[in-house]
Amino acid sequence: MRKVVFYGAVSLDGYLSDQNNNLTWLFETETGGETTYEKFIQNIDTVIMGRVTYEEVLKLQQSEPLYPNQEVIVFTRDTNKNFKDVQTVHENPVSFINKLKERDGKPIWVVGGGNLLKPLLEANMIDEWWIQITPVLLGTGKRLFEEGNYLERLELVETTTFGQFVELHYKK
Repeated sequence: MRKVVFYGAVSLDGYLSDQNNNLTWLFETETGGETTYEKFIQNIDTVIMGRVTYEEVLKLQQSEPLYPNQEVIVFTRDTNKNFKDVQTVHENPVSFINKLKERDGKPIWVVGGGNLLKPLLEANMIDEWWIQITPVLLGTGKRLFEEGNYLERLELVETTTFGQFVELHYKK
């Protein structure tokens, strides 16, 4: 059975994006020219994200293809919304991802948080976490962890630093 993993960055006060869903603050944070992303993405064949995250990442990518070597799945509640070049899904993420886990393949990467991540947390579906913390305080915005009905203790695998980032790697 495939793993479901989270890999993403947050501000020091726990936000994925600012109040306008903007990620500029993240990309302005110095990486020191090195990250763990290149190694991570080689082990992923399916990328899952919500509509808002997808639209914001597209703005940043400009004309570059988005995850060209991976299957990209975008969840949206708007049944009139469909995106080209990716699979658009309008159903419950827990049941959909449970079906994906049964297929052969590499781990499934959940990008972003909030509305998409909460039901996965409540269903205890995230097997591993890579969270990069940036030394930025946003004060408001979209939180990685919404309030919900979940409680889980994780095991620290390792910490990594690059540039101004500290990455925490946890597993169930």
